[in-house]
Amino acid sequence: MVNNYNFSQVDVFAPGPKPGNPVAVVHDADALTTEQMQTFANWTNLSETTFLLKPSNPDADYRLRIFTPKAELPFAGHPTLGSAHAWLERGGEPRTEGILIQECGVGPVAIRREGHELAFAAPPLRRSGPVGPAVLKQALSGLGIGEDDVLASNWVDNGPGWLGLRLASAEAVLDLKPDFAAMGELLVGVIGAFGPGGPADFEVRGFAPGLDVPEDPVTGSLNAGLALWLLADGVVNGSYTARQGTVLGRGGLISITSDGSDVWVGGASRTVISGSVSL
Repeated sequence: MVNNYNFSQVDVFAPGPKPGNPVAVVHDADALTTEQMQTFANWTNLSETTFLLKPSNPDADYRLRIFTPKAELPFAGHPTLGSAHAWLERGGEPRTEGILIQECGVGPVAIRREGHELAFAAPPLRRSGPVGPAVLKQALSGLGIGEDDVLASNWVDNGPGWLGLRLASAEAVLDLKPDFAAMGELLVGVIGAFGPGGPADFEVRGFAPGLDVPEDPVTGSLNAGLALWLLADGVVNGSYTARQGTVLGRGGLISITSDGSDVWVGGASRTVISGSVSL
C-alpha cells in the first residue's frame, strides 16, 4: 500500500547566500518500516534523510530516525536541527517553552532557540582519547599527509564514529585532497584555525566514504565532537565559529557556544522544499 506523507527539505547551517547541507524530512512516519526508510534515504541520495515519529520517551517532543544512503545513524547534527525546524514549522509545540527534546539513538537531545536559529546540546562522547597508531596511519594515508602535519588527534565519537585531527591552519585543511579508497570505513574530521580577521575561527572538513558520503558539506555531529575535544584540551576557552563546505561551494557556518554546563551547536535553517511524498 502506498501512503502520502508530509515532506520538507531543509537547508541547514546556511546563513546565505551560499547553501549549507540539505536534509530530507518525512513527517508522521510511524507506519513506515526500517526497510522503507532506508530505501527512501538511498533514493534521496542526500547525506541524511530523517523520519519524525511519535516519542516513546514521555519527556520527548518527538522521536527521530536518521539514515544515510547506506545505514542508520544513532545521531547526527544537521539532521537534528533541520528536523526540529521542520517539526516546528508544521505546527509542533514543545512540551517546554523554548526547549525541544528529541529522542534518538543516543537518547534525549535538547534543542533550543537562539534568536532566529536553533542549537542542539552536544551529546557526550561515546569514545574519546588517543587514536591508535594503525588507525591514525590509515587516516593520514587517506588524507595524503604525514604525522608532522598533525598537531593532535583524538576520537570525537558521539554516535557516528568520528575521528578528529587538528592541523596547523585552515589553509592546510582546505588544501587536503583525500584518497577515499585509502580512508576505507573511517569517518575522519579535520579542523584548522584561521588567523585574525578570517571568515571564521576554524575551517572544518568531514569525510565519511564508508557511509556513501565522501565529503559531507556541513556536519553538526562532527563539530559537536570537535568542540568537546577543543574545550577539554584548552585549545578554545568558550564560544567560536567554524566554517565548513567551502571546497564544495557551500556556505556552512556553525556557532559553538559553551555555557559552562552544555556546549551548544547552532546555525541557520530554512525550508527549501515543502510538499508530500508517496511511500
